[in-house]
Amino acid sequence: MPPETRTARLTILVDPRKKAVFERLCAEEDATPSQVVRRLIRGYIEEKQGRPWRPEAPPPPRRTRSSTRGSQ
Repeated sequence: MPPETRTARLTILVDPRKKAVFERLCAEEDATPSQVVRRLIRGYIEEKQGRPWRPEAPPPPRRTRSSTRGSQ
């Protein structure tokens, strides 16, 4: 699957000991913690939706105030 083109920040709090073990395990797998968390989230979504993850079509570009003025 191609990498996502846009990202959003997700901040979580976790026990420092779990974080240390998680980071070590990620390093042993040659993966970043972000890659592993994205994989876990994708798996959770697929489990709950009962189908493979398919991103929706990208939303249309947002119209700014200046781009709508001329069309009134």
